[in-house]
Amino acid sequence: MPELPDILSYITALKSRIEGKVLIRARMASPFLLRTADPPISDIFGKRVTGLRRIGKRIVFELEDDLFLVFHLMISGRFQWKPNGLVKLGGKINLAAFEFEGGGTLLLTEASTKKRASLHLIRGERDLREFDRGGLEVMSADLEAFEAALTRENHTLKRALTDPHLFSGIGNAFSDEILHRAKMSPGKITRKLAPDEVERLYGAVREVLQEWIELLDPEKDGKFPEKVTAFRPEMAVHGKYNQPCPVCGSPVQRIVYADNESNYCATCQTGGRLLADRSMSRLLKSDWPRTLEELEESRAARRGS
Repeated sequence: MPELPDILSYITALKSRIEGKVLIRARMASPFLLRTADPPISDIFGKRVTGLRRIGKRIVFELEDDLFLVFHLMISGRFQWKPNGLVKLGGKINLAAFEFEGGGTLLLTEASTKKRASLHLIRGERDLREFDRGGLEVMSADLEAFEAALTRENHTLKRALTDPHLFSGIGNAFSDEILHRAKMSPGKITRKLAPDEVERLYGAVREVLQEWIELLDPEKDGKFPEKVTAFRPEMAVHGKYNQPCPVCGSPVQRIVYADNESNYCATCQTGGRLLADRSMSRLLKSDWPRTLEELEESRAARRGS
């Protein structure tokens, strides 16, 4: 799912292409995309885009007459910019096309068979505020506000960082990168953190997000973001299971749950201790390896059998 740096990258690229332009019309290929009926989608035809903003992981187009298009890309939704010509909406992944004066078209796609991306058409700031989950904007927050949000609930660090009611725009991928930078376990409990640990985590959050905001800035080459993905070669641990940690060389570990997974370095983050994967722990019980050494021993035994 696109997170804060990805969303800002889209917004920056879109500002130079559609801000101040008239949205001529929108065509919908998926009946499941638009989640609102009033006002009707035809109300945006001929309206000028007056601004763009981010609400959590949502992208908002501000239009004339106090109208707002609210996009949530979910896991597989993506934007493509087509500068010239009419875009056909054939194929399985095309959801909608938004045509602007000057000939440019913004195409919304979703590669997954589970169509989860959504679009809401809202009139008025009051209704728009309903999409704000209340999470802290960490890039503009001080340490005191960060600590208050972090310790509001007694969660694991992984869960706290990805909770949109606590922090805005951080998801599965960048939480892994943040915790690796902070050298902290994803399973550590928020209310058990020492003051210096809170400060270290605060610094890591801001450092990692700022680095990625700059790295993904589309103004560097003027190109529209085309490869928006949660798995990037520059990442330290996310999506790098069994690959060497860039800091210590130990193999990156993972915990799998539901549709997500946590990636971490046992040497850098947990003192060499392996975190229990719930499904594997139940399966292996007492045979579950507790350290990297035990893991290597069990793998060697399996190879030798």
